[in-house]
Amino acid sequence: MIDSFRLPKSQERKEKYNSEKQPMSEVEAKRIIREMHLKVTTQRLAILKMLSTANQHFMVQEVYEKIHPNFPEIGFATVYRFLKKLTDHGFVTELRMGGLPSRYELAPTHHHDHMSCTQCGKVVEFENSSIEALQEKVAEQLGFTLTGHVLELYGLCPDCQT
Repeated sequence: MIDSFRLPKSQERKEKYNSEKQPMSEVEAKRIIREMHLKVTTQRLAILKMLSTANQHFMVQEVYEKIHPNFPEIGFATVYRFLKKLTDHGFVTELRMGGLPSRYELAPTHHHDHMSCTQCGKVVEFENSSIEALQEKVAEQLGFTLTGHVLELYGLCPDCQT
């Protein structure tokens, strides 16, 4: 059995921008915005900074509510469009879990899967080499070359079980 399987990275240059939840430098944030051919604004910089320092997955509404007090002129639609653009360019990953509203995180530097609580919406990232190896084996048995996957597990977190 394969001890560890890592899917190929198709967006290698973009994945470097997720600095393991360390604050993104303003230079890096500006580079991302410019690569998308957008105007660098303080609102866009604030959104990227928030995503880079938070150790969680945000819904658009949560991003808006965190940014709005410092930028009252920003609209919900602006936040949504910028997150969508970041997703389209591979800098942000959109997670759609079990019919819940989409959540966003900076594109990970390494592959991981997600488990989410169906009651409170908490999302936990995890890695498991056995699961990865099994997926590769199934793909091989079916004649597929695996280029990527999304694994989402659902259940009740320890807090919601009590």
